[in-house]
Amino acid sequence: MTETGFYTETEYGDLHISSNVESGYRPFQLFVSSVATCSGGLFRTILDKKRIDFEHIYIDVKTKRKEIGAREITDIHLHFILVGANVEEHTLEKILKLAKKHCPIVQSVNNSIRVTETFEMK
Repeated sequence: MTETGFYTETEYGDLHISSNVESGYRPFQLFVSSVATCSGGLFRTILDKKRIDFEHIYIDVKTKRKEIGAREITDIHLHFILVGANVEEHTLEKILKLAKKHCPIVQSVNNSIRVTETFEMK
């Protein structure tokens, strides 16, 4: 525990968590980034296994929260931007469905938070 939050020691260094943005990552940020990077990591793994070359993947994340009460997250939208890939759109649609199906973080929140995905190629 710290004066303004908590921290945990990881193999990559200390992770500071606080509701005060000046003192560490907010739990909201960690939660949403966990959903995005889990799904994104599987998306990348499937692209690699299918031998689909690409230069970079960006993930733009949008969230919706309830306006009252605990302001819980109701929706997370992940927009994948795949740079430098030569692949058909229907193939990417299938890959996104697979990533969502096999992402343990997305499946953990599946009944309480709506997670949607879109993509574009550049």
